Amino acid sequence: MWTLQDAKNKFSSVVDAALAGAPQEVSRRGKPAVVVLSAAEYQRLLAGAAGPRETFADHLLAFPGDEVARLQAKPRDVAF
Repeated sequence: MWTLQDAKNKFSSVVDAALAGAPQEVSRRGKPAVVVLSAAEYQRLLAGAAGPRETFADHLLAFPGDEVARLQAKPRDVAF
């Protein structure tokens, strides 16, 4: 992880590493701030995020099996 100051001073190294396929993390004040990645990787991530997704109802309906086996427990006796 690069500090912000180091990333500014060696920006071409940060870009070269990102273009080589290794996203570069940059921190600000000791906390992760941004990630530098290649334009091709960014476009790939955007395409994956915008792809078609199934609805939650479709996900539930795709549950394998017709019936779920249930435990055949008897209720306990309760005296009033």
